[in-house]
Amino acid sequence: MVLSGCAIIVRGQPRGGPPPERQINLSNIRAGAMARRAAQGQPDTKDTPDEPWAFQAREFLRKKLIGKEVCFTVEIKTALGREYGMVYLGRDTTGENIADSLVNEGLATVRREGIRGNNPDQARLCELEDQAKASKKGLWSEGGGTHTIRDIKYIIENPRNFIDSLHQRPINAIIEHVRDGSVVRALLLPDYYLVTVMLSGVKCPTFKREADGAESPEPFAAEAKFFTESRLLQRDVQIILESCPNQIILGTILHPNGNITELLLKEGFARCVDWSMAVYTQGAEKLRAAERSAKERKVRIWKDYVAPTANLDQKDRQFVAKVMQVVNADAMVVKLNSGELKTIHLSSIRPPRIEGENKDKDKRFRPLYDIPYMFEAREFLRKKLIGKKVNVTVDYIRAATGPGEGTPAFSERTCATVTIGGINIAEALVSKGLATIIRYRQDDDQRSSHYDELLAAEARAIKNGKGLHSKKEVPIHRVADISGETQKAKQFLPFLQRAGRSEAVVEYVFSGSRLKLYMPKETCLITFLLAGIECPRSSRNMPGGMQVAEPFSDEAMLFTKELVLQREVEVEVESMDKAGNFIGWLHIEGVNLSIALVENALSKVHFTAERSAYYKTLVSAEESCRQRKEKIWANYEEKPVEEVVHVTEEKERVANYRAVYVTEICDTLHFYTQDVETGGQLESLMETMRAEIASQPPVEGSYAPRRGDICIAKFADGEWYRAKVEKVESPAKVHVFYIDYGNREVVSSTRLAAMPPAFGTRILPAQATEHAFAFIQVPQDEDARADVVDCIVRDIQNSQCLMNVEYSGVTCPHVTIQFGDTKDDVGLGLVKEGLVMVDVRKEKHLQKIDITTFYGYLFHYDFRADDADEFGYRR
Repeated sequence: MVLSGCAIIVRGQPRGGPPPERQINLSNIRAGAMARRAAQGQPDTKDTPDEPWAFQAREFLRKKLIGKEVCFTVEIKTALGREYGMVYLGRDTTGENIADSLVNEGLATVRREGIRGNNPDQARLCELEDQAKASKKGLWSEGGGTHTIRDIKYIIENPRNFIDSLHQRPINAIIEHVRDGSVVRALLLPDYYLVTVMLSGVKCPTFKREADGAESPEPFAAEAKFFTESRLLQRDVQIILESCPNQIILGTILHPNGNITELLLKEGFARCVDWSMAVYTQGAEKLRAAERSAKERKVRIWKDYVAPTANLDQKDRQFVAKVMQVVNADAMVVKLNSGELKTIHLSSIRPPRIEGENKDKDKRFRPLYDIPYMFEAREFLRKKLIGKKVNVTVDYIRAATGPGEGTPAFSERTCATVTIGGINIAEALVSKGLATIIRYRQDDDQRSSHYDELLAAEARAIKNGKGLHSKKEVPIHRVADISGETQKAKQFLPFLQRAGRSEAVVEYVFSGSRLKLYMPKETCLITFLLAGIECPRSSRNMPGGMQVAEPFSDEAMLFTKELVLQREVEVEVESMDKAGNFIGWLHIEGVNLSIALVENALSKVHFTAERSAYYKTLVSAEESCRQRKEKIWANYEEKPVEEVVHVTEEKERVANYRAVYVTEICDTLHFYTQDVETGGQLESLMETMRAEIASQPPVEGSYAPRRGDICIAKFADGEWYRAKVEKVESPAKVHVFYIDYGNREVVSSTRLAAMPPAFGTRILPAQATEHAFAFIQVPQDEDARADVVDCIVRDIQNSQCLMNVEYSGVTCPHVTIQFGDTKDDVGLGLVKEGLVMVDVRKEKHLQKIDITTFYGYLFHYDFRADDADEFGYRR
């Protein structure tokens, strides 16, 4: 270091630490005194300015000597220990004499009062001084040298404005003093601002001042200071002034040989500092990488460093997993490739929370909906991650903590950085203002490996007023939980039934077939039971003790969780149980969950499925699993089929006529009847159903018909009837069959609605029954058949008759019909009129019947022999 134009400080080579310093004053010459600031706390003292040419003399020596090897001789040592001598540039006295050079340039004067005539060195100095005077160099130039006096500015009135005005441009400077490894005093050129600069983003060990005024260095403080001094002290550098928090000027010092900030970190002399890292303009990731390098090599301040994940294998530090569940705004459950489930917490972020309130006072407190922005944060993660594969990099394991005063207990946590498609999920969450960053102690190394990016994301969210940082009114989620609320569920049931398929999100899975759903449109929570199946029950607390779980109950629950937990699904609500739980079908991406459970041998078909459109599929899937003896069917044994010897008995015809009401005649000569006995029940049901529909009319177009659905349809008379969807060509063309009357119609879907469960076929079966005429041949000719149909419609449609079942047919029973008043046989009348021919049955018990008792002499007059084909009849 060069103190002035006639004094320097030298050091030897470092050996095991900073070498001792030694001040050498140049003999026989005198240079101008440098400027000095007034002592702090002493108002009587004033700043002392430079003497003329003092700074130029110092600069001459600084540029010539700093960092160079010199040789010196001591001529005088005073009683106070001050040493005077000669300094030569190089390793021996043959090098350039520094005093001679100063005098020759007119930057120092010779002390002639102490000159001895026989001293050649002194004589040479006098001669050089005379030459400088003659040449009018430096001190001997005209004008007195007032222009060489600096206007040093020790105080900046508004440092923030000063730094902003520089726009982070590098400015030239000289490092005048090194307080410790990361704090220096710099002279800014060309305006001579003398400022203290702290290196952005880092902190070195410091020297603590004790009560008695003595300084005690922290470990490696002296080494860090020497490291910086040996590279920067009195060097020409460039400084980027980056920020000024609390009147502390932060900056980055750039030297031609490198960035001192990164070097300090890399050599283990400094650690990264979060609060100033954000303003570092040269790339915070470089500083983190340099610090990480020092930690890995365990150098200097990191000699005892143990990495947070040091005890983890590489495969446990970094892995790919599938997200199964988002627990809250900072945690998720993932499934590893091994099948193991693991809870992962996002590193260094804090989810939304309520500050300073006793949440336990409200027993109904629900964090997901009652904490502002918690629901938005959970939904952001759910939509981004559920069911997706993510990359997990474990940053640290937070040890379990016990409960403390005002703080809850926490189990051990695995904290990690989770990315998907190159996007850091925690950073994305924070940038939307849906989470905040945890601040750590400076020596706390358990933090995210991308902590700086998180801080930057939070700064952006604050600046843009996003989420938690918004000044707008916080969102409120009024979600009604009607799980187990029987009365509320009853009121809500008709809405869900009329809605057909409704959107929902599976919030929780209690068992394979029992779930909790969030209905976004209705903003409510319901408990939902899968229809049509009987799933193994999980263990649960009962009044008599713990109920043991049934085999494969856990597998069924895991299957359901993997398929639907926190996924968007569609549900069809059919009914509810006495506990207020809704029953119906759940679909996800075209998959019926009930069918999927049965197909995977994790559930059995329940008898209630018989009335559903999915019954055949369920039975087929169950039979397939039963044949393979999978899972719940592993111990299944088919019951032995007893061989039954059928004894053919010749039956006699039984005449058991009952009263029926003929409702529909088909072109095929088949007809539909209603039992007179149950007619009253149908009328009562229809009246009640129409009254309810009138009080709560269905929303037009809300029902999406599907083939096989039992629904209600508005007939041409404007009344609603029970119907079955047989075919869907388009929303405007839906083929329906009226199950209580037997007629068919093509209608628009706007004339259809969901069947209210209270009026379904479970309450009263379909009343229209299909029949065909016994012992009658149907004419093949269309015109002839049309004549027969017209005759029958005229005689018996919409009238009460007597009917007896004679024998079974392929599609329906074959019967004989009598008029209700005269008891005349309808078929006999058709035969007598020559409209139809008798059909001779081959069954033995039917051949014994005397057909003539039914159809008289016409049976014996067989005109079919005379080219009957042309009349539409065949043998």
